[in-house]
Amino acid sequence: MKKLLITGGAGFIGANCAKYFYNQSYDITIIDNLSRNGAALNINWLKNEKIKFNFYKLDITNKNKIDELIKNGQFDVILHLAAQVAVTTSIINPRCDFETNALGTLNLLEALRKHSAHTILLYSSTNKVYGKLENLKISERNNKYELHKNILGVSEDQPLSFYSPYGCSKGAADQYCLDYARIYNLKTIVFRQSCIYGIRQFGIEDQGWVAWLLIAHLLGKQINIYGNGKQVRDLLYIDDLIQLYYLAINNISKVAGQVFNIGGGKKNALSVLQTLQIIEKLTKKKVYYNFSDWRSGDQKLFISSNIKAKKLLSWQPKTDYIRGLNLMYNWINKNIDTIRKVVG
Repeated sequence: MKKLLITGGAGFIGANCAKYFYNQSYDITIIDNLSRNGAALNINWLKNEKIKFNFYKLDITNKNKIDELIKNGQFDVILHLAAQVAVTTSIINPRCDFETNALGTLNLLEALRKHSAHTILLYSSTNKVYGKLENLKISERNNKYELHKNILGVSEDQPLSFYSPYGCSKGAADQYCLDYARIYNLKTIVFRQSCIYGIRQFGIEDQGWVAWLLIAHLLGKQINIYGNGKQVRDLLYIDDLIQLYYLAINNISKVAGQVFNIGGGKKNALSVLQTLQIIEKLTKKKVYYNFSDWRSGDQKLFISSNIKAKKLLSWQPKTDYIRGLNLMYNWINKNIDTIRKVVG
């Protein structure tokens, strides 16, 4: 039985990964500092789902504890998902953001280098490492920004341009993961992810925007649109992301030391305004919102090309945004009382 460690395993992606990989006969260990609202609920959910796992309340900034865990655990695979996840929070407290994202990742890499060089490490990076993407050829039409029709999306060849403390900390960790593959021959893979959404996502205004729009609408909370609402992201449903992780682990000889841009692709690209229109149709209730100033570093558009993942892993998204948003809406609607307690 393969041993899997999930850092940040009580989060949205982590909890879904724990269930999936347990059902694939992995021995699961989760570490999480439980700082995010909803994290403890995800741990209880896994228990209620009869998922067997070891859990340690642990912060990845704790170098000695991480070192001890990796030395004793001898994990076959690590899904490194633990992070400070909000640009706005990084601007308010850049030191905490750096210590969690950059230094926490270095702690993990150093522990692997010293004690467990055979371990596969999948790192959850972000499209924010590309900055504002001002070189993209985009146009503005109706309620969205669009790529030139002959461009599928952003490839891994796009120049890096860290923007905001969050972009810097995630970008630094991203590059450390790649360099530890080059210098120390570690089996690391970097996924620069676009907008991941799905069930068990307790979205807030600063992070998890698709879930937040649905939650805020159903709870009658104020919805603020930062900028003009024409910003576009490609939505990737959680099940498709996890399938990619699984394929990467099982094809490690092809992908170790590689970086992949990952998202829902051009067919699943929606603007904020388009998403609100779909929410109105799902809920049969008019959505009310206010406009606010643009946020620092916000990209007008990000769509992942997904070409590299398709070529090397025969992977592409299977869940279109209509089905995915329906699944998310049904889960939120069913659990709205619990969600109300989480988001306040």
